[in-house]
Amino acid sequence: MSRDKNVAIAQAVLEGIGGGKDPADIAALFDERLLFEIQGDDGVLPWIGRKTGRSAIADFIRDIRALTEPVSFDVEDILTSESRAAIVGALQTRVKATGKLIQSQFAIILTVSGDLVTRFQMLEDSLDVSIAARA
Repeated sequence: MSRDKNVAIAQAVLEGIGGGKDPADIAALFDERLLFEIQGDDGVLPWIGRKTGRSAIADFIRDIRALTEPVSFDVEDILTSESRAAIVGALQTRVKATGKLIQSQFAIILTVSGDLVTRFQMLEDSLDVSIAARA
């Protein structure tokens, strides 16, 4: 796998999510056995935790669109190796149910095999996410 291809895959994921593309279409970029991980306070929001399968990414996209309002999402860099792309940046998102703002630096680590993402791991300020999600 080339680094250039991993950058292109990361950009396609970002463009799909940011461009309002259908979650099923975005999920086509991911392996059917995807390992999906966002560490944090399991249960506070539906996408926190560890899940498997392509449906995990589609559910994540549907849920963030339904339960949050994006304020800002700034990509600072995309770093690559032969098997990964790491998207680094900062975000602000408002939780609709509480009106509270999540502000966090983030890293999304995509592990790529062939033309598909096999692992999606997001690292963010899980304490801030938990606080914002609770009434």
